[in-house]
Amino acid sequence: MTVRVQEADIDIGAELNRLTEGNRRIGGLAVFVGLVREMHMRDGLHRERIDALTLEHYPGMTEKALQDIEAEARRRWTLEATLIVHRYGRLDAGDRIVLVAVGSPHRDAAFEACEFLVDWLKTKAPFWKLEQTPGGEKWVEAHEGDDAAAARWAKK
Repeated sequence: MTVRVQEADIDIGAELNRLTEGNRRIGGLAVFVGLVREMHMRDGLHRERIDALTLEHYPGMTEKALQDIEAEARRRWTLEATLIVHRYGRLDAGDRIVLVAVGSPHRDAAFEACEFLVDWLKTKAPFWKLEQTPGGEKWVEAHEGDDAAAARWAKK
């Protein structure tokens, strides 16, 4: 298990090499890399350009929340390796914001656990997002779709 919150960019290749090195029980590795989008749908109809996104968090509290989310994935699936690296600070459009990787003996568990982790990170991880747009700064509100995606895992 590895959980990290950092300001620095994420070296995807190096992170995945460290995660899987020497572990021959991993049969499947599912990976999600989240990027800062340049455009955002505001009300389902209008697109708005995003120049940058600033993420804030509370050190200690954020890492604990990510560890709890990761522990829940391990409770639900047989996993050999997990990695969550989430960035904070100012990020420009196109920058990497999060890396989630899950290694398991079987691909189905890796895919499902990775999707679960991403869904729960979007709704349960204590990050606050401030978008910088041509029209000014706006705090990002929770999205209904994210809540619905996370809720489906409550049934399992």
